[in-house]
Amino acid sequence: MKLISWNVNGLRACVGKGFLDYFNEQQADIFCLQETKLQEGQIDLELEGYYKYWNYAEKKGYSGTAIFTKTEPLSVKYGLGIEEHDKEGRVITLEFENFYMVTVYTPNSQEKLARLDYRMKWEDEFKKFLLELDKKKPVIVCGDLNVAHKEIDLKNPKTNRKNAGFSDEEREKMTILLASGFVDSFRYFYPDKSGIYSWWSYRFNSRANNAGWRIDYFLVSERIKDKMKDAEIHTEILGSDHCPVVLKIEL
Repeated sequence: MKLISWNVNGLRACVGKGFLDYFNEQQADIFCLQETKLQEGQIDLELEGYYKYWNYAEKKGYSGTAIFTKTEPLSVKYGLGIEEHDKEGRVITLEFENFYMVTVYTPNSQEKLARLDYRMKWEDEFKKFLLELDKKKPVIVCGDLNVAHKEIDLKNPKTNRKNAGFSDEEREKMTILLASGFVDSFRYFYPDKSGIYSWWSYRFNSRANNAGWRIDYFLVSERIKDKMKDAEIHTEILGSDHCPVVLKIEL
Protein backbone atom coordinates (compact mmCIF):
# COMPACT_ATOMS: atom_id res chain seq x y z
CA MET A 1 0.00 0.00 0.00
CA LYS A 2 1.07 3.53 -0.72
CA LEU A 3 -0.16 6.19 1.70
CA ILE A 4 0.40 9.93 1.17
CA SER A 5 -0.11 12.92 3.45
CA TRP A 6 0.10 16.55 2.36
CA ASN A 7 -0.62 19.85 4.06
CA VAL A 8 -1.86 21.69 0.99
CA ASN A 9 -2.25 25.10 2.70
CA GLY A 10 -5.47 25.80 0.83
CA LEU A 11 -6.67 23.06 -1.50
CA ARG A 12 -8.16 25.41 -4.08
CA ALA A 13 -4.86 27.25 -4.42
CA CYS A 14 -2.96 23.95 -4.54
CA VAL A 15 -5.21 22.60 -7.31
CA GLY A 16 -4.21 25.68 -9.31
CA LYS A 17 -0.56 24.75 -8.77
CA GLY A 18 -0.60 21.15 -9.99
CA PHE A 19 -2.20 19.15 -7.18
CA LEU A 20 -4.16 16.90 -9.52
CA ASP A 21 -1.12 16.09 -11.65
CA TYR A 22 0.68 14.82 -8.56
CA PHE A 23 -2.40 13.05 -7.20
CA ASN A 24 -3.08 11.19 -10.46
CA GLU A 25 0.57 10.30 -11.00
CA GLN A 26 0.98 8.81 -7.50
CA GLN A 27 -2.14 6.61 -7.47
CA ALA A 28 -1.97 6.31 -3.69
CA ASP A 29 -4.24 3.83 -1.94
CA ILE A 30 -5.00 6.49 0.68
CA PHE A 31 -4.30 10.21 0.26
CA CYS A 32 -4.68 12.49 3.31
CA LEU A 33 -4.83 16.28 3.33
CA GLN A 34 -4.46 18.92 6.01
CA GLU A 35 -5.21 22.64 5.95
CA THR A 36 -7.76 22.33 3.15
CA LYS A 37 -9.22 25.76 4.11
CA LEU A 38 -12.62 24.84 2.67
CA GLN A 39 -16.29 24.80 3.50
CA GLU A 40 -18.65 22.20 2.06
CA GLY A 41 -19.47 22.88 -1.59
CA GLN A 42 -16.50 25.17 -2.24
CA ILE A 43 -14.68 22.71 -4.48
CA ASP A 44 -15.79 20.10 -6.98
CA LEU A 45 -12.95 17.60 -7.01
CA GLU A 46 -13.35 14.70 -9.44
CA LEU A 47 -11.21 11.83 -8.14
CA GLU A 48 -12.30 8.74 -10.00
CA GLY A 49 -12.05 5.54 -8.00
CA TYR A 50 -11.81 7.24 -4.59
CA TYR A 51 -14.16 7.59 -1.63
CA LYS A 52 -13.87 11.13 -0.21
CA TYR A 53 -14.20 12.24 3.41
CA TRP A 54 -14.00 15.87 4.57
CA ASN A 55 -13.84 17.54 7.96
CA TYR A 56 -14.41 21.30 7.77
CA ALA A 57 -13.61 23.96 10.37
CA GLU A 58 -16.48 26.13 11.57
CA LYS A 59 -14.35 29.18 10.79
CA LYS A 60 -14.24 29.90 7.05
CA GLY A 61 -10.93 29.55 5.19
CA TYR A 62 -9.25 27.87 8.14
CA SER A 63 -7.78 24.47 9.00
CA GLY A 64 -9.71 21.41 7.70
CA THR A 65 -8.74 17.86 6.71
CA ALA A 66 -9.69 15.29 4.07
CA ILE A 67 -9.01 11.65 3.21
CA PHE A 68 -9.39 10.05 -0.21
CA THR A 69 -9.29 6.25 -0.24
CA LYS A 70 -9.63 3.56 -2.93
CA THR A 71 -11.07 1.11 -0.37
CA GLU A 72 -14.31 1.95 1.38
CA PRO A 73 -13.76 2.07 5.16
CA LEU A 74 -15.80 0.08 7.66
CA SER A 75 -16.46 3.25 9.65
CA VAL A 76 -15.63 6.97 9.68
CA LYS A 77 -15.19 9.28 12.66
CA TYR A 78 -14.72 13.05 12.56
CA GLY A 79 -12.85 14.74 15.39
CA LEU A 80 -11.95 13.42 18.85
CA GLY A 81 -15.46 13.47 20.26
CA ILE A 82 -14.56 16.48 22.44
CA GLU A 83 -16.43 19.68 21.58
CA GLU A 84 -13.55 21.99 22.55
CA HIS A 85 -11.29 20.27 20.02
CA ASP A 86 -13.73 19.48 17.25
CA LYS A 87 -14.61 22.93 15.88
CA GLU A 88 -11.55 23.23 13.63
CA GLY A 89 -11.90 20.13 11.43
CA ARG A 90 -8.56 18.70 12.51
CA VAL A 91 -9.03 14.91 12.65
CA ILE A 92 -10.54 12.17 10.50
CA THR A 93 -10.34 8.47 11.40
CA LEU A 94 -11.14 5.68 8.95
CA GLU A 95 -11.48 2.11 10.17
CA PHE A 96 -10.31 -0.64 7.84
CA GLU A 97 -10.20 -4.39 8.37
CA ASN A 98 -6.62 -4.48 9.67
CA PHE A 99 -5.93 -0.95 10.91
CA TYR A 100 -7.15 2.55 11.67
CA MET A 101 -6.06 5.44 9.44
CA VAL A 102 -5.98 8.79 11.22
CA THR A 103 -5.12 12.12 9.64
CA VAL A 104 -4.47 15.12 11.86
CA TYR A 105 -3.68 18.80 11.57
CA THR A 106 -2.23 19.58 14.99
CA PRO A 107 -2.93 23.09 16.36
CA ASN A 108 -0.03 25.54 16.00
CA SER A 109 1.23 27.05 19.25
CA GLN A 110 1.48 30.41 17.48
CA GLU A 111 3.79 33.36 17.90
CA LYS A 112 5.24 33.78 21.41
CA LEU A 113 3.60 30.39 22.17
CA ALA A 114 0.26 32.17 22.67
CA ARG A 115 -1.67 28.92 22.19
CA LEU A 116 0.76 26.59 23.95
CA ASP A 117 -1.56 25.81 26.88
CA TYR A 118 -4.30 24.74 24.46
CA ARG A 119 -1.78 22.75 22.45
CA MET A 120 -0.66 20.84 25.56
CA LYS A 121 -4.28 19.92 26.33
CA TRP A 122 -4.79 18.87 22.71
CA GLU A 123 -1.66 16.67 22.78
CA ASP A 124 -2.87 14.78 25.85
CA GLU A 125 -6.35 14.23 24.43
CA PHE A 126 -5.06 13.19 21.01
CA LYS A 127 -2.64 10.67 22.52
CA LYS A 128 -5.47 9.24 24.62
CA PHE A 129 -7.62 8.97 21.48
CA LEU A 130 -4.88 7.10 19.57
CA LEU A 131 -4.20 4.71 22.44
CA GLU A 132 -7.91 3.82 22.66
CA LEU A 133 -7.89 2.98 18.94
CA ASP A 134 -4.64 1.05 19.32
CA LYS A 135 -6.26 -1.27 21.85
CA LYS A 136 -8.55 -2.50 19.06
CA LYS A 137 -6.37 -2.44 15.92
CA PRO A 138 -2.98 -1.06 14.84
CA VAL A 139 -3.02 2.63 14.00
CA ILE A 140 -1.39 4.64 11.21
CA VAL A 141 -1.48 8.37 11.93
CA CYS A 142 -0.30 11.00 9.50
CA GLY A 143 -0.36 14.71 9.05
CA ASP A 144 1.11 18.04 10.02
CA LEU A 145 2.03 17.48 13.67
CA ASN A 146 3.45 21.00 13.92
CA VAL A 147 6.60 19.91 15.74
CA ALA A 148 10.17 19.23 14.68
CA HIS A 149 11.03 16.48 17.13
CA LYS A 150 14.83 16.55 17.21
CA GLU A 151 17.52 19.04 16.23
CA ILE A 152 18.15 17.01 13.06
CA ASP A 153 14.58 17.81 12.01
CA LEU A 154 15.11 21.51 11.28
CA LYS A 155 17.79 23.66 9.70
CA ASN A 156 18.30 26.14 12.55
CA PRO A 157 17.61 24.44 15.90
CA LYS A 158 19.62 26.85 18.05
CA THR A 159 17.74 30.00 17.04
CA ASN A 160 14.32 28.29 17.11
CA ARG A 161 14.45 26.63 20.50
CA LYS A 162 11.64 28.67 22.10
CA ASN A 163 9.59 29.11 18.94
CA ALA A 164 6.32 27.38 18.05
CA GLY A 165 7.04 23.93 16.65
CA PHE A 166 10.36 23.55 18.44
CA SER A 167 9.58 24.42 22.04
CA ASP A 168 10.77 22.01 24.71
CA GLU A 169 7.15 21.38 25.69
CA GLU A 170 6.01 20.36 22.20
CA ARG A 171 9.04 18.18 21.61
CA GLU A 172 8.50 16.44 24.94
CA LYS A 173 4.89 15.62 23.99
CA MET A 174 6.17 14.02 20.78
CA THR A 175 8.70 11.99 22.76
CA ILE A 176 5.91 10.81 25.09
CA LEU A 177 3.63 9.89 22.16
CA LEU A 178 6.33 7.80 20.51
CA ALA A 179 7.20 6.14 23.82
CA SER A 180 3.55 5.17 24.26
CA GLY A 181 3.83 2.73 21.34
CA PHE A 182 4.36 4.56 18.03
CA VAL A 183 7.19 4.72 15.50
CA ASP A 184 8.25 7.70 13.36
CA SER A 185 8.41 5.99 9.97
CA PHE A 186 10.96 8.32 8.37
CA ARG A 187 13.41 8.05 11.27
CA TYR A 188 12.86 4.28 11.38
CA PHE A 189 14.39 4.02 7.90
CA TYR A 190 16.68 7.06 8.00
CA PRO A 191 17.77 7.68 11.61
CA ASP A 192 20.67 9.99 10.72
CA LYS A 193 19.50 11.61 7.49
CA SER A 194 19.71 15.39 7.76
CA GLY A 195 18.66 18.21 5.46
CA ILE A 196 15.34 16.56 4.54
CA TYR A 197 12.38 18.72 5.49
CA SER A 198 8.65 18.92 4.77
CA TRP A 199 7.89 22.61 5.44
CA TRP A 200 9.62 25.88 4.55
CA SER A 201 8.55 29.39 5.53
CA TYR A 202 7.45 31.60 2.66
CA ARG A 203 9.81 34.24 4.10
CA PHE A 204 13.56 34.73 3.65
CA ASN A 205 13.82 32.53 0.54
CA SER A 206 13.63 29.57 2.90
CA ARG A 207 12.80 26.91 0.34
CA ALA A 208 15.54 27.96 -2.08
CA ASN A 209 17.98 27.82 0.83
CA ASN A 210 16.45 24.59 2.20
CA ALA A 211 15.99 26.27 5.58
CA GLY A 212 13.16 23.93 6.48
CA TRP A 213 11.50 21.86 9.18
CA ARG A 214 10.32 18.24 9.19
CA ILE A 215 6.91 18.59 10.81
CA ASP A 216 4.82 16.22 8.62
CA TYR A 217 4.85 12.58 9.70
CA PHE A 218 3.61 9.06 9.33
CA LEU A 219 3.56 7.30 12.70
CA VAL A 220 2.62 3.64 13.04
CA SER A 221 1.81 1.37 15.95
CA GLU A 222 4.98 -0.28 17.19
CA ARG A 223 3.66 -3.77 16.48
CA ILE A 224 3.39 -3.17 12.72
CA LYS A 225 6.72 -1.40 12.21
CA ASP A 226 8.18 -4.43 10.43
CA LYS A 227 5.36 -4.19 7.86
CA MET A 228 6.72 -0.85 6.66
CA LYS A 229 8.63 -0.95 3.37
CA ASP A 230 9.83 2.66 2.99
CA ALA A 231 9.15 6.27 3.94
CA GLU A 232 9.65 9.15 1.52
CA ILE A 233 9.49 12.93 1.60
CA HIS A 234 8.79 14.41 -1.83
CA THR A 235 10.71 17.64 -1.38
CA GLU A 236 10.61 18.42 -5.11
CA ILE A 237 6.81 18.79 -5.15
CA LEU A 238 5.66 22.41 -5.03
CA GLY A 239 2.15 23.83 -4.69
CA SER A 240 2.21 24.46 -0.93
CA ASP A 241 4.68 25.56 1.74
CA HIS A 242 4.67 21.88 2.77
CA CYS A 243 5.56 18.92 0.56
CA PRO A 244 3.96 15.46 0.55
CA VAL A 245 5.20 12.66 2.79
CA VAL A 246 4.75 8.99 1.89
CA LEU A 247 4.56 5.64 3.65
CA LYS A 248 4.78 2.29 1.89
CA ILE A 249 3.49 -0.55 4.01
CA GLU A 250 2.12 -4.08 3.55
CA LEU A 251 -0.76 -4.90 5.88
